[in-house]
Amino acid sequence: MTMTLAQLLAPMPVERFFAEYHDRLPLHLKGDPAKFAAVFSWRQINRLLDMTHAWSSHSLQLVLDGKPIAAEEYCTRATGRDSNAQLMQPVTARVREWVQKGASIVMNDVDSLTPGLASVSHAIESAGLGKAQANVYISWQSHKAFPAHYDTHDVWAVQVEGEKTWNIWEGRADWPISHPLWRSQDQAHHEQHKGKLRAKILMKPGDLLYLPRGWYHDALAEAPASVHVAYGAHAPNGMDVMNILLERVLYETVFRQPLPRQDGSAAAKFALTQRAGQLGARVAELAKDPKVMAVLEQYVADYRFQRGGNDLLAWRGMAAPAAAEGEEAAEGGAFRVIPGGAKPVRRGAEWVLKTATGTVPLNPAEAEAAQWLLARPDITEAELKRAHPAADAAALLARLREAGLLAAT
Repeated sequence: MTMTLAQLLAPMPVERFFAEYHDRLPLHLKGDPAKFAAVFSWRQINRLLDMTHAWSSHSLQLVLDGKPIAAEEYCTRATGRDSNAQLMQPVTARVREWVQKGASIVMNDVDSLTPGLASVSHAIESAGLGKAQANVYISWQSHKAFPAHYDTHDVWAVQVEGEKTWNIWEGRADWPISHPLWRSQDQAHHEQHKGKLRAKILMKPGDLLYLPRGWYHDALAEAPASVHVAYGAHAPNGMDVMNILLERVLYETVFRQPLPRQDGSAAAKFALTQRAGQLGARVAELAKDPKVMAVLEQYVADYRFQRGGNDLLAWRGMAAPAAAEGEEAAEGGAFRVIPGGAKPVRRGAEWVLKTATGTVPLNPAEAEAAQWLLARPDITEAELKRAHPAADAAALLARLREAGLLAAT
């Protein structure tokens, strides 16, 4: 599946976002609960966590009321599957104990693990906003994972489950980067510089929150459970220009020559000053060189992570290429239940499903099946068939989708 920046920002026009908000101001956009239904779900969370060998104390972290849980408290030392290197691997039973105490789960670097997660990264990167890396934050009511802080990248937060209140402060760090100069700042510094409360935002499923790099914020779950995916957009900056120029000056003799020896004399200091000026002038000339600019333009244009595109059988000529994204045949697989208070109601000998927009006629078997599935966070056609074999699962799911009560994931 794919997503564009226009779909991510809808109903706000992309032009307005760039004119008024990008790198300027925070933005909260309310959305329909179905908007991000295909991005992530509880079912997918559990499936990914079940891939136990894929996780480590770095990729899966626990935080309780603002304090990180030490790896030794929820992991065991294990040998990596592809080497003899030792790593800390999460233990399901220990993770469960911490979750029962209210610990939040952070799943790092997940932007390529499912098509839904990758779709938002694609929307951000295709718009030239930088490399989009994603972390999932799973938290529980009244337990805050992190105190007020800022990030060294733009944040695009997508709410997929439950509700979370975000505090947006007035303070903004001056374009910080991931460097010890900024990473070493302690919480006292953040509390001093976060400023006054600018806004308190309640994020619900389908909502989007954009925060420019360096903007102070913190969040607290308001529903029994909350899941949001935070995409960090790392845009290229002036430091990248310096790195490209560093590669270029390797071919310049004057940059490979030794600097004037310093003996404390005025003549030696003058010689060093002259050489530094000469080097600076040459760097300025190289920054305007068409070949250097061509490399820089391509670097910025290609500044994104590479994901997907694999089609092994087609590569070997053993099968036709897979359908283009968005053209796949519907699998009738998993569906997210969209909360809205719908429920089966009996009217004499007939049953109907009462929704916010009208009613859906049901037979008795469908009424029982509908009541069961609407009490779940998600459902598959296979599960519905097993639980309620008397109901026509495919037909019922299709009608509930038409009524806006289900969204394919």
